[in-house]
Amino acid sequence: MSKRIRFKNLAEAERLAQRRLPRAVWLAIKAGNEQGWTLDENIRVFNELGFAPRVFDRPTSFDTRTSVLGTDVDFPVIVSPVGAQAIHPDGEAGAARAAARAGTAIGLSSWSADSVAEVVRANAKTFFQLYWVGERDQVEARVEAAREAGARALIVTLDWSHTPRRDWGVPPAPPRDMSLRTMAELAPEALSRPAWFASYLSRGRIPALKVPNLFERSGAVPYFGKAWGEFEATPPPTWEDVKWLRELWGGPLMVKGINTITDAKLAVDLGADAISLSNHGGNNIDGSPSPLRYLPSVVEAVGDQVDVMVDGGIRRGSDVVKAVALGAKAVFVGRAYLYGLAVGGEDGVHEVLRILRDGIRETLYGIGHSRIDQVSQDDLLVLNRDFFVPLAR
Repeated sequence: MSKRIRFKNLAEAERLAQRRLPRAVWLAIKAGNEQGWTLDENIRVFNELGFAPRVFDRPTSFDTRTSVLGTDVDFPVIVSPVGAQAIHPDGEAGAARAAARAGTAIGLSSWSADSVAEVVRANAKTFFQLYWVGERDQVEARVEAAREAGARALIVTLDWSHTPRRDWGVPPAPPRDMSLRTMAELAPEALSRPAWFASYLSRGRIPALKVPNLFERSGAVPYFGKAWGEFEATPPPTWEDVKWLRELWGGPLMVKGINTITDAKLAVDLGADAISLSNHGGNNIDGSPSPLRYLPSVVEAVGDQVDVMVDGGIRRGSDVVKAVALGAKAVFVGRAYLYGLAVGGEDGVHEVLRILRDGIRETLYGIGHSRIDQVSQDDLLVLNRDFFVPLAR
């Protein structure tokens, strides 16, 4: 029987994760692009919003259910697609099981260590995230593999800008192969955290170095570095390419990485069912504002035509409520669940999701709503100089 994992909050989970992981793995999770201004901005923006608490007629029951891309979830938090995990041998399949236990969905990255088929078996509510790597025939083969596996929806991510300059000392991408030289170079990092390394050895696994969802024409599974080289050499998809993808997939489709009303409208025009506002967790262009700042304007422009989601900086259930109050249908969480995965595998992820779900209910109680779909800008205050003032006027 597994040891029950408990955190007081996500800040504690983050501290424990940093202690457990090798420095290179930790920095790969934690670091933002360049100086990390956008990484900090994603968290800072939530502190500029407050709530207007109510004390009369508080609710005694809570309904946090919603739906995204036609999939019902018990609360508006989706496990975000995150690539190249070397966090815990439970991997994405473990995170998927945790999400299923919590009653929610998982987004699975093209760069994941576990295949889409494995993850769908762990959680039927799996959305496959596609990166445009290689030629159309390769993209088509990967889409068909996701369809055959039973993925509920397709997420196409378009916002990666190939700007790897970081002020954090982040290590280079995982290797192109596993030569003796490569293993010798990786050994000091692995041995620096013996408990982390032993957890992999006990399962007969090694940290994620291959990417099964980016299989080659021959069917071979490449190492991360080799696939990354092909990604860097692939021209970015055009609007017509994504339109072709829309027609090829046929099912629910989300465009992830939207940052402007113009792009939001273009996504609607190509037939997207949902969009996700994102600056790639601070890993796209440093200096990009938090998507929370322009969420209301995008919702006003296209929110009656597509589900609008948002990610970046979610660390508390109250953050989720703020995003929903500004018009988001739900949020993605990335680093937050990785902290739990690092410390406790599947059970650690489930604990993170429990903390977020409980925080949503506690916030609803404080602002006097029994249902998540009742929250609005009327419940928010915004920091204006030294004072909080009503956001809705």
